Amino acid sequence: MTEHAISGWTWRHRMTPRRPDEPHRAATPLELLLDLCFVVAVAQVALRLEHALAEGHFAAGILSYFMVFFAIWWAWMNFSWFASAFDTDDVPYRLSTLLVMTGVLLLAAGVPRAFDDGDFAIVFVGYLVMRVGLVAQQLRAARAHPLARAAMLRYVAGESLAMGGWAVVIFALPGQLRPWGFLVMVVAELLVPPWADRAWRMPWHPHHIAERYGLLTIIVLGETILSATNAFRDALTAAMNTELLLIAAGGLLIVFGMWWVYFSMNAGELLASTPSPYVWGYGHYVIFAAGAAVGAGLSVTIAQVEHHAHVSTTQAGLTVTIPVFCYLLVVWWLMVRPHGANAPYAWTMPLLGSLILAASFTPYPVPAAGVLMALLVGVSIYAHSHRPSN
Repeated sequence: MTEHAISGWTWRHRMTPRRPDEPHRAATPLELLLDLCFVVAVAQVALRLEHALAEGHFAAGILSYFMVFFAIWWAWMNFSWFASAFDTDDVPYRLSTLLVMTGVLLLAAGVPRAFDDGDFAIVFVGYLVMRVGLVAQQLRAARAHPLARAAMLRYVAGESLAMGGWAVVIFALPGQLRPWGFLVMVVAELLVPPWADRAWRMPWHPHHIAERYGLLTIIVLGETILSATNAFRDALTAAMNTELLLIAAGGLLIVFGMWWVYFSMNAGELLASTPSPYVWGYGHYVIFAAGAAVGAGLSVTIAQVEHHAHVSTTQAGLTVTIPVFCYLLVVWWLMVRPHGANAPYAWTMPLLGSLILAASFTPYPVPAAGVLMALLVGVSIYAHSHRPSN
């Protein structure tokens, strides 16, 4: 296929896989722009979760949150792993990625209806647009690379059938059966990559994938940063409200600690050596969903102090401590535990995570959780400084 170089990049060329050991592989500006679109989607879903929790609609709000967040995460994940193996950065690739971004923004626009009315029609359309952009690239890879053809066609077939299944769940199933249909479709979606990779495993770059996951982790933690900032703002405009200042400080300690523990291990090296990349990749759904939910919970605690939320102090505290506990537990399971019993703070993390959960029943849940998170960071610093050198 003819190549036409334009200003240092390529108009179009054959979509062959990139080397999984390519040196200095990093996220591209296009991937960062894509992530920016996901920032909008995550912010929308976190905001609706906050509203639902503040009104005391825990079951419905959490269920809707998990459903919509799955759509956001799964679209991001499918594209990120494919891009790690086949990013050509030519015009067709860029255009298809821009189409994916359009789908993300459509999905974000449909979040309020999905939460408030259970109407997932716009979310479905956005997801369909995203999937069209990815399938176009998969077909292009199948055509260009004979070894990848069978796997890419499996991806196309599996994802296309899944879209049909989602259409049935969203437009045909009665409302009371929709959560069960959603669960069936989640399992079906999760089975597509292992089935497709049995024909040929995509040569994704472990350090590139680890960087992409790290960037999305920072994105979801940004929701907590925003909530802590709002707490500081409200405290300083309410005659120095001490309780809000404590919540803001506790929120900052929590988010700083969540960042610290995630990036205390070399995820790229772990991913390169893990026998179960699907467990590592899929497990991050909990990390991402919990990370964004902490920000929503922190906003609920602020609203509770200002008497704008219909929940108790303990309930407001649980909206923060439960997602923090889930975040720590899965980070420990995926990124600390595989290093063995001698890994830094190998057993301290789940222990302090349990204490953070128990802090919900104290008079000041968020500040108490923040102190415990700071203690976990201190243990991490001590353990790393005393770790035997290889």
